[in-house]
Amino acid sequence: MAQENELILTQEGMDALEKELDELENVKRAEISERIKVAREFGDISENSEYDDAKNEQAFNESRIAEIRQILSTAKLAPANKTASKVGVGSKVLVQDVKGNEREYTIVGSAEADAKAGKISNESAFGQALMGKKPGDDIEYDGPTGRKMRFKFIKLVK
Repeated sequence: MAQENELILTQEGMDALEKELDELENVKRAEISERIKVAREFGDISENSEYDDAKNEQAFNESRIAEIRQILSTAKLAPANKTASKVGVGSKVLVQDVKGNEREYTIVGSAEADAKAGKISNESAFGQALMGKKPGDDIEYDGPTGRKMRFKFIKLVK
């Protein structure tokens, strides 16, 4: 089980962050430097919005690079969960709500969470309710509004 404040990444999440870092360091940095160079050629930088925009983008880019490096240096890789019989980080699950609607989710560490993409943090109420469950188990937790949420855990998706 993850310790308090321990960041967990799936292999997919780690690969995505490494790809993003490579893009920011090797492509975006050069593009921004070129924009700054061109903006400087416009003359007085004290009232040069192109220069200000490029410098702001540079600051954001460098901040994101530092953030990704920090995540990658401290994160723990979730164990591959291909043959597991219980839900853990990296598991893909199929659940059914009380109306019979089925949804598929992947349990990920908080750095990868993206509800729109069906990636649920293991630290969220829903993620915590799923952790350690087996197919057939009922899932119940308090939703963000305090309402009881109920699901049936159908199966682990391979």
